[in-house]
Amino acid sequence: MPIINVQMMEGRPKEKIAEVIHNITNTVSETLGSPKESIRVIVTEIPKTHWGIAGVPVSEK
Repeated sequence: MPIINVQMMEGRPKEKIAEVIHNITNTVSETLGSPKESIRVIVTEIPKTHWGIAGVPVSEK
């Protein structure tokens, strides 16, 4: 059972997250030959205060 973890900054619309889950599921199914029912996609949204780029939280940029 493939399990795919996706981490991204918070703030995207729920429809876009659903689209990512759908597309990842299809890609993994086609690539590995796994049935879609066995594929798990976990999306974790990280607050911008908890995501740093070049030593600075994104919330401060």
